[in-house]
Amino acid sequence: MARRYDPERRQRIIDAAIRVVGAKGIAGLSHRSVAAEADVPLGSTTYHFKTLDELMVAALRQANEGFAKVVAARGAFEDPRADVAGELAALIGEWLAGERTGVELEYELYLAALRRPALRPVAAEWAQGLAEPLARRTDPLTARALVALVDGICLQVLLTGTAYDEGYAREVLARIVDAGA
Repeated sequence: MARRYDPERRQRIIDAAIRVVGAKGIAGLSHRSVAAEADVPLGSTTYHFKTLDELMVAALRQANEGFAKVVAARGAFEDPRADVAGELAALIGEWLAGERTGVELEYELYLAALRRPALRPVAAEWAQGLAEPLARRTDPLTARALVALVDGICLQVLLTGTAYDEGYAREVLARIVDAGA
């Protein structure tokens, strides 16, 4: 029997992995669960992704694109007159106001890097992707501190289920920006 040409299969597998993690968490991710979700043969998942780590790297990289798109769409860090803390606080609010499952999924994959070293470079890409535009407006050390605070604020909101307080975020972010000046 001839192979069926399916150029979208790899992408469907990544999308399915994201849905599986969203529904069942990292513990529910397996080649078998992803194959079932993507409606592809099990061999397709292992053909495109030899290990679960390879699949998680692809899923995390794709999930990271969601936040990167929010940062790029705002373009706020390009304007030298813009209030860095205010823009960053608004950016966090916009991201958290989006599909909550997507944000939780990004953090679940991001935090999986604690136990899966293969994910660490991709998790670092997320932090670097935010630090770079911030460093153009502040300095590298302040940018790293801002990224760490963004992580902390987002995790607190996600873990406690409390509403995001943009005023609070702006105030504490401004303190870091001002201290770095």
